[in-house]
Amino acid sequence: MGIILFELALTFYFAAALIGLTELFKESKTTSRIAFLSTIVGFALHTVSIVHRYSTAGHLPITNPHEATSFFAWCIVLIFFVLQYRYKVSLLASFIMPIVFLLMLSSSMLSREIKLISPILQSNWLGVHTVFAFLGNAAFALAFGIGLMYLVQERYVKKKHLGSLFGRLPSLQTLDEINYRLITIGFPLLTIAIITGALWAETAWGSYWNWDPRETWSLITWFIYAIILHARLVAGWRGRRAAVLSMIGFVTILIAFFGVKLLKKGLHVFL
Repeated sequence: MGIILFELALTFYFAAALIGLTELFKESKTTSRIAFLSTIVGFALHTVSIVHRYSTAGHLPITNPHEATSFFAWCIVLIFFVLQYRYKVSLLASFIMPIVFLLMLSSSMLSREIKLISPILQSNWLGVHTVFAFLGNAAFALAFGIGLMYLVQERYVKKKHLGSLFGRLPSLQTLDEINYRLITIGFPLLTIAIITGALWAETAWGSYWNWDPRETWSLITWFIYAIILHARLVAGWRGRRAAVLSMIGFVTILIAFFGVKLLKKGLHVFL
């Protein structure tokens, strides 16, 4: 049952991503509604699949690569809906749903076997630390998409002949503001995740910090977003530089997220 729900969610996310990409080249209110509806249905199915896996496994389903990647995609869609409700960003699905689909596709290729979790993971810190981390990273994923939209819109602004896409994308000022808001949401969430992770590490391994690959890359990510906020507030960095930095930050998140699994090294390899 859980596998069927997951595959259906993947299918609807694929439809939303494909229609969203089509929207970049051809405007249609009908296809926009279909893309958004596909995202809603996919998210609903995805939510039920996570709940089903939780009831089957008896713990929050984020303890192996398949579960973690799936939950990451779920968090991105959740933040996507919040952002759409707040700002109603045109064409946002065109830039975000392909990311969601690729994460879900990656998750589908990983082992879905439910195993007994390590004693280290049998802690209340598991939900607290990981949920804050995933939500913070999801906010940064949206900032990546908004940053990409900013660069596309900026290119149109600099051209003498504006295309149809220019009129459908939000203004540079709006995109810059949303990018900043997302980072101000994601940064404290990441900070809390790092702090709770350190507290959990001290309980589990007797040390607050062990410098394993995931911890190191998370710290690098934290510094990148700290620089973005500092540069914006102190040096007045906005626009293109802020957009590019937010995209670089998300790349470090992906390295931290997938790199540990590929290298199979570090204390976080079980996640």
